[in-house]
Amino acid sequence: MEADTPQRTPRHSVRTRCCIVGGGPAGMMLGYLLGRAGIDVVVLEKHADFFRDFRGDTVHPSTLQVMDELGLIDGFLRLPHQRLQTLDGLIGGSKVRIADLRRLHTKYPFIAFMPQWDFLNFLREAGKRFTSLKVLMNTEAVDLILHGEVIAGVRATTPDGIVDIEADLTIACDGRHSTVRERAGLSVEEIGAPMDVLWFRVGRTPDQSENLFARVETGKMMVTFDRGDYWQCAYVIAKGQYDAVKARGLPALLDDVVRMAPILKQGIAEVKSFDDVKLLTVAINRLKRWTRPGLLLIGDAAHAMSPVGGVGVNLAVQDAVATANLLADKLSRGCPTEDELDAVRRRRAFPVKMTQAMQVVVQNNIISGALKGGDRPLKVPLIVRLITALPWLQRIPARFIAIGVRPEHVHSPRRNPSAGIR
Repeated sequence: MEADTPQRTPRHSVRTRCCIVGGGPAGMMLGYLLGRAGIDVVVLEKHADFFRDFRGDTVHPSTLQVMDELGLIDGFLRLPHQRLQTLDGLIGGSKVRIADLRRLHTKYPFIAFMPQWDFLNFLREAGKRFTSLKVLMNTEAVDLILHGEVIAGVRATTPDGIVDIEADLTIACDGRHSTVRERAGLSVEEIGAPMDVLWFRVGRTPDQSENLFARVETGKMMVTFDRGDYWQCAYVIAKGQYDAVKARGLPALLDDVVRMAPILKQGIAEVKSFDDVKLLTVAINRLKRWTRPGLLLIGDAAHAMSPVGGVGVNLAVQDAVATANLLADKLSRGCPTEDELDAVRRRRAFPVKMTQAMQVVVQNNIISGALKGGDRPLKVPLIVRLITALPWLQRIPARFIAIGVRPEHVHSPRRNPSAGIR
């Protein structure tokens, strides 16, 4: 396989036991766990830093528990963040409560809103104690190194030229548009989503406060997050309708936003053009096969999640924990067999499928109906009315969102730092 680059001869090569492609939540968490286990591991991040807006910023109780098990929770929670314990909304003008995390029997009964770059930087700084872990920024994997049918690492571009990262095991954590997945020829099963999302920020003053999380009206839907000094807004549109929204003009969009959420009126002027509005194309998909010899895919590279429930980051972290639990000891002796690598899929496929199934239920029963519009008033679905009326039921969606179907706990070994990459 040849990379689409004019420079095909590597400037130099690096040898490591495990190469992780992608410095997102799955990649950085897995790098930390393998470094902690004394495995020689290199994490490749194609950007110069982690600072990118409009990424998943919700850290759920399942991830907070992992941070606790690693002894990192105190420092982590000292980072600036906001806490959410109830998910409230308006559907057709009726107030509803979707979930109440205070009813969970968990050490951390809240969702922490924290910029993802702070989360990733925290893991990178914490991982510097392990000499076996190296994070290479500005390093983008563009091709695979093949020894026959075995993936033996990746070829990457850097500011200084091409480098070959030779590895016993390559783990792709490079997101829903995974280059490694495409180069490996792994096919994706598309499940589909009826919507896309427009993300933007609106200014917030210290005196503003509102518990509402989601607003659903006939033909419209929006989610707002209180981020301390601003509101993070997700305006949901029907799939493929972005050009139509732009054609109506920015004032028409902002008028709709303010009508749905009057609290945003004071700060809406900060949205000056469509350059301030980012389109996120929503997809739900998953791989049937997560492996090839010498290669494993996890996180969004293996299964893209809908933003429903905000669980994508936390599923990725759970994948990383399961991968370290299952493979760290085997990696200490060499590359696991493909069957041993496939144990990760066998462990994680069920929670992925169940989570995606629940997201599809929400899409089909709430989001699709809301986005269709029409003349009839929007009614609150029966199940939502029941959850709102019977507070004890609010624990069920709270557990699904906060903990997940099969939460993972850290069982991978902690060993003395090793000598690092060669």
